[in-house]
Amino acid sequence: MSTAELTAREAARWALRAGLPLEGERHADVAATANHIHAVIATLRDLDFQEIAPATHAIAPEVADASL
Repeated sequence: MSTAELTAREAARWALRAGLPLEGERHADVAATANHIHAVIATLRDLDFQEIAPATHAIAPEVADASL
């Protein structure tokens, strides 16, 4: 994916291509949301997780009685 931000016009085009036509006033909101998600994913990709154990290695606390 390109590092350029998605424009409202591009968001409308891609939504229509996916079979999800958008009303005109939603194009900018969809583009802003997509750009935010892209920024969050880019940040996560930059993190170094090599020293962190997978969640399957976490120890869950013992529960004596699971009834509520």
